[in-house]
Amino acid sequence: VQLQASGGGSVQPGGSLRVSCVASGIALDLYTVGWYRQAPGKKREWVSSIDSAENNPYYSSSAKGRFIISRDNAKNSFSLQMNNLKPEDTAVYYCAAGGPDPNRLGYVLRTEGDPDYWGQGTLVTVSS
Repeated sequence: VQLQASGGGSVQPGGSLRVSCVASGIALDLYTVGWYRQAPGKKREWVSSIDSAENNPYYSSSAKGRFIISRDNAKNSFSLQMNNLKPEDTAVYYCAAGGPDPNRLGYVLRTEGDPDYWGQGTLVTVSS
């Protein structure tokens, strides 16, 4: 199983970036997928997730209103569109998947221990 993250880079405050994750070895349509991030000197934190039950999106308070998570099960991938980026969004962003959830009960991704699979991370730097 492999999750491959891409799309990180450098952007000025107020700018936008889109990070994406493609999976191999698992069918993402049975998994809740999401993004975590780790800023320099801080613990990794949950940012956003989307479940497989009804494609319900969930956001941390810092992401709500600025980030949009989406999934494309046909491409076995998911993305996080990040708008109005702030310097405090600077971090390595990790994609993750939890499940499987064949009965579509709504597997939860929130804590560090929830994902079953992790991507390698992609660096997002927000700086003027």
